[in-house]
Amino acid sequence: MAKVLIVEDDTSFAKLLSTYLTRKQFSVTTCMDGPQAEKILKDNDIDVVVADVRLPAYDGATLLTKVSQGTPVIMMTGYAEVTEAVRAIKLGAYDYVEKPFTPDRLLALIEGALKKGPRVERHAQISQPYVQHSDKTNEMAPIDLRSAAAKTLGEHIALVAPTDMSVLLNGESGTGKEVAARNIHDSSPRKDRPFVALDCGAIPRELAPSEFFGHVKGSFTGAITDHVGSFEAADGGTLFLDEVGNLSYDNQIHLLRALQERKVKPVGSNKEIEVNVRIISATNEDLKKAVEKGSFREDLYHRLNEFSLSLPPLRKRDGDLEVLVHHFLDRANRELHRGVHHCSEAVWAIFKSYSWPGNIRELQNVIKRGVLLSTGKVLETAVLPLEMTGNLDVGHDRGQGAPLSKAAYEKERILKALERTGHNKSQAAKLLNITRKTLYNRINQYGLDV
Repeated sequence: MAKVLIVEDDTSFAKLLSTYLTRKQFSVTTCMDGPQAEKILKDNDIDVVVADVRLPAYDGATLLTKVSQGTPVIMMTGYAEVTEAVRAIKLGAYDYVEKPFTPDRLLALIEGALKKGPRVERHAQISQPYVQHSDKTNEMAPIDLRSAAAKTLGEHIALVAPTDMSVLLNGESGTGKEVAARNIHDSSPRKDRPFVALDCGAIPRELAPSEFFGHVKGSFTGAITDHVGSFEAADGGTLFLDEVGNLSYDNQIHLLRALQERKVKPVGSNKEIEVNVRIISATNEDLKKAVEKGSFREDLYHRLNEFSLSLPPLRKRDGDLEVLVHHFLDRANRELHRGVHHCSEAVWAIFKSYSWPGNIRELQNVIKRGVLLSTGKVLETAVLPLEMTGNLDVGHDRGQGAPLSKAAYEKERILKALERTGHNKSQAAKLLNITRKTLYNRINQYGLDV
């Protein structure tokens, strides 16, 4: 029986997880802070540690230094703490899970950690490069996609990958930009060096310099340890900047300077560090328009856009839907230990008529949710989300008239989502499969009176 230690100061949440994992035949111990966890780890053979990023006494990243090299650690994090979880992975955590999450999601991570084996110890050699661990980054690598758009994209990746050119990936949310970035890295001479992914949209403005360039202990409130920045962590390899259009103007200047000088200076340090990184950026915004409006620096845009690739939305990739559905069915069955072999004809009809605003990511989530809820071997319409069966997809419910333009289509979807959620913007953003910030940007862009 595998032994799991849960370190969580929310006692009710810890009890919920403990009860669930105990029912799944795990031996579970819980505690509320790092010092208690240290004592338990010293006195017991623990197979997996599940720890919150924010803990009394010290944070989850510091707890990593107290865990023996053979014990995988899974970090739990709230939305605003994702950068701390990424930092923890740099220091050797197995993976992280963002709250709120289902117990089944945590179970899948625990089982994966037990199969994967020992974590990589990185705190003692903090200057060593960080190789990102993420099942998400390779989730599409083995798929033989059929659409002309996918084949063209593959050809362009093969063309640019061997070079050191900066690549800008354009595409709607969920089209697989990080997967494309990873494929470029894996096909490049840098493939044996680190691949570091940084979500620029999730970094608070004041913390961006620390995330980019690192900081030294004591350089600001909360800097309780030295922190390796993403540039240094990616030295020799590839730095993937997701949602780069969300960077503030000041942080764009910092980024540009680092790209020009190929040197970085950690916050609070007087020492410059030379770095050799390839930059791949991604955005679902129109950076050309942002340059014209003055919200994105033109010189940085040209630095990032030596070669651009456009990732088409799922609705424009004829032939890929069936391949992806079967791939994600197999994946979900493995992760959730289910046996859902295929979709009903009614489900296929919905899948083929739905516009997939969240693209491949939405498809994966729909399949995984459906597999979890299914009681038989066939995926039925009853397990599909309300936005699919409840006709949120305005692109297919008009019945007459000319097709909607992209702007009109997005406006109608936003208005329907807000109406359905009682104008709760956070819930509407989740329904639309976009971030809350993107929703606000769209509302302002279209001048919606909501």
